[in-house]
Amino acid sequence: MGKNNSILGVVDILDEYSLDIQEAMQKEAEEVAKTGANKLKTTSPKNTGKYAKGWKVKTMKGRGYVSSTIHNTTNWQLTHLLEKPHTIRNKYGDWGTSKPQEHIRPVEQECIKEYQRQIENTIKNGGKLWNIKTYIIY
Repeated sequence: MGKNNSILGVVDILDEYSLDIQEAMQKEAEEVAKTGANKLKTTSPKNTGKYAKGWKVKTMKGRGYVSSTIHNTTNWQLTHLLEKPHTIRNKYGDWGTSKPQEHIRPVEQECIKEYQRQIENTIKNGGKLWNIKTYIIY
């Protein structure tokens, strides 16, 4: 009986650790996505300013998963046209190719690296989001 109790205790500890990690991952995903959206608001091309202001975050959570998506709510079709080169045409034929204004990909790569770094730190800290200022004892 002693072995079963100790095994169940370990299982309980692992379950709690797993839940802590999942909660931390959800919080980190939301924070990194919000930071990415704010960065896109500053780095996006600004003609009228509506496109740059349109970056929002949509987060979907479930048991065991989280999905935070940064998207443009005002002119989502423009994202691909600005990011990638494309042919410009008029009724008489081709004018040429547009120059890409790459602004989404650098922020995406930065968010991926930051999220990975945050999750590694969270796992090293046992699933807790440590805030040094709140845990200093005087």
